[in-house]
Parts: sequence; structure tokens; C-alpha cells
Amino acid sequence: MSLRPIRSRSTTTEADGRSRDRSAPPPPEPLAVAVPDNHTHLDIADAEDRTVDDLLALAAAAGVPRAVQIGCDLPAARWTRELLDAQQPGVDGVLPLLGGVAIHPNEAARLDPADLDAALVEVEQLLDHPRMRVVGETGLDHFRTPPEGRAAQEESFRRHVDLARRTGLALQIHDRDAHDDVVRVLREEGAPERTVFHCFSGGVELARVAADNGWYCSFAGVLTFRNAQDLREACALLPRELLLVETDAPFLTPHPFRGRPNASYLLPHTVRAMAGLRGEDVDELAAVLTANTETVYGAW
Repeated sequence: MSLRPIRSRSTTTEADGRSRDRSAPPPPEPLAVAVPDNHTHLDIADAEDRTVDDLLALAAAAGVPRAVQIGCDLPAARWTRELLDAQQPGVDGVLPLLGGVAIHPNEAARLDPADLDAALVEVEQLLDHPRMRVVGETGLDHFRTPPEGRAAQEESFRRHVDLARRTGLALQIHDRDAHDDVVRVLREEGAPERTVFHCFSGGVELARVAADNGWYCSFAGVLTFRNAQDLREACALLPRELLLVETDAPFLTPHPFRGRPNASYLLPHTVRAMAGLRGEDVDELAAVLTANTETVYGAW
């Protein structure tokens, strides 16, 4: 499988003209107990222009032999389906990837109603594959979408929730500065049995709501950022059976490599940060994270 990403994220110069380090961070010490990356975007290139094979090999060597590839617009969704068909077994004989597709909330806000309808029809068709296990990422984004686009965004979210319920697939939620509205829609529509707050961005209050409803919370490299104390407090109080971990690669690279391209092989940084702030053994937490991931998405 030598598929290359379909988009580039190799910018090396900031708006003020300063150069920025976009080199790939070095591999961390491998995890002794393997953990899946439950949300990554292999369709987006990094500065090293690595192939999917390259990235999967690096991840496996770091103790991250499995991942859930997420395509969140139609080109990425089609590419994800192609990738699932093209993948080859890893060194342990298991196919390394599962998939998920949706129309990202910011993309939904840009489409006119007819185009959104057509896109959602195609998303449902692409989900008809044994290794597609996720409707997502979908949700609400009040950071990037202005008020005039939020009605379309919410309608798209509701339709994705319905799709997850009808297909029996897990729902992955994108929630940026929209916690109350996301919770409201989930309650109004009826959240699917397996609902995941991808890249959990709330604090203690949202964590308590998630725990009360049995919603999973997936933590990314933001957990390691110096200004993320609220996020760390939320992670510390959640029951371990609702914890997941992800990279959201190539974004949200954990400290001390923030701003450089992320990839699944860097997941150990976040796993170890989670264990430290919760006061848990890394290997024991890794085993829990793996079991939770398979509960949500099924076996690889």
C-alpha cells in the first residue's frame, strides 16, 4: 500500500515571515502495551512527504499498530474508502486500519442545501464497507463558523446523528466552543449508544455530562499543552472505561513538539501524560485504552 496523502500541510513560513520548524519529531520510547490511535487523518500530508506505509510502520514501531482513519469531506472520504480496500496486513497479520467518514461541520456550513444532501447520500454509501466503523467527524464549531452558518451546521449534525443511529456505527463528534449546543442536539436527537467526543476540548462540567451519559472522551496532544489545565482536570475525573486517546494527526502535536507535524507514532506522549495526571500505571492504562477502543469500534 503506497498511497500518498491527497493534501499537503508542508507550510514552513509564518504570516510574519518567520520560518517555523516543520520537521518530523523524533520517535518516542515505544509503548510496552500497544494502543490504537482512534482518530487520525492520513489523507493530509506532513512536511516529510511520507507515504501511508511509512507512517504506519513508524506507528507500529512505537507501539501504535492500529488506527482509525477519518475522512471529513468527500475527497477525503473517497480516499479513505480506497485506503481501506488497499491496505495490507501488518507484521502481526492484522489489517491496521478502520475508517470513518462524514462532512465536517465547517464544510457543511459552506455547502448549499442541495450539495449537502448529495454529500450525505454519498457518505452513507461510503460507509457501506465492513471496515467503516465511524460516522464522523461531525458536530458543531462556533470558533470557525460565523452565526449565519450555524443553522446549516446543526442540520448536518442532526442528520449525521440519525445516520449513526440507523447504521449502528459509532459517532465521532467535533465540538469547538459549542459544548452546550452539542449536548442539546444529542439529547434532542438521542445520542447513539457509542458516542465519542473526539479531541475532547471541554472542562470538568462537560466531562461530568459525558460521564453521566456514558459518552466517550478522546484526548489528543492538547492534553500536554501548558495552557490546558482544565482539560487535564477533566481527564483526571473521567471513569477509565470512557477514556480514549488519539492524535488528530497531523494536527495537535504533543508537547514539546507543538507546531510540528503530528502522526500516530507520537501517541505515546499523550498516553504517558494521561497516566501521569491520573496517577495510573502506563501499561495498565494502555490496556484499558485498547479495550475501550475495541468496545467502541469493534475488533480490527
